[in-house]
Amino acid sequence: MFAPEPPLDPSGDEGRRLLRDELLHREYHQQDLWQRLTDWLSRLFDRSVGAASGVSGVTVFVTLLIGALLLTGLLMLLSRIRRDGRQRVRPAAVLTDDRPPASELRRRAEAWLAQGRHEEAVVDGFRAIATRQIERGRIDDQPGATAHEVAARLAASYPEVGTRVGRSADLFDATMYGDRPATRDDATDVLGLDDTLAGAR
Repeated sequence: MFAPEPPLDPSGDEGRRLLRDELLHREYHQQDLWQRLTDWLSRLFDRSVGAASGVSGVTVFVTLLIGALLLTGLLMLLSRIRRDGRQRVRPAAVLTDDRPPASELRRRAEAWLAQGRHEEAVVDGFRAIATRQIERGRIDDQPGATAHEVAARLAASYPEVGTRVGRSADLFDATMYGDRPATRDDATDVLGLDDTLAGAR
C-alpha cells in the first residue's frame, strides 16, 4: 500500500480510513499503562518548567517554600491523627499506684449505682474486685495492669468464674472508652462478682 504525498485533501471517509490505518500501527500499542502515565507526568512537568522559565527565581523559591510548608503541615496533621487514634485504643489501667482500698472502691461503686451512674459503678466495681484480690494475696499487685490482664490472673485463681471475670473486664473496657453505655444489670453483675470472689476460698 502506498502513502499519499502531501498536501493531503482527503474526503471525510478517506480521512477516517487513513486515521484508522495509522492507529493500527504497532508502535501505538507497545506502551503499557505505567509507561503512558510516566510519559504524561513527564510532559506535564516539562510544560510547568517551561512556563516557569520566564518567572524570577524569587517567585519560584517562594512557591516551592509554600509547597514544602503545606506538605509538612499535612504530614504533621496526619501523624497527629494517627497518634491520637493509637492513644485512644490503648487499654486503660485498672490498677494505679495511688488507689484507695477495696472497701472504698466498693462503697463508691454502690453509690454510683444508687445514683443511676452505671458506667462509674462498673469501673469502680471492677477496680474493687482487683484491689480486694490483691489485698487477699490472690493476685499480684501490678500497677498499670489492664482489665484483661487482671481478668486472666483472676480466672487462673478462680477458674469456675472465669467467664464472668472476662465479661466484667469487657464491660470495664467498654465503659472506659465510652463505646457502650453500661446498664443497671451490668453494674450489679460486676458487684455480684465482687461478692462471689470475696466469699471464695
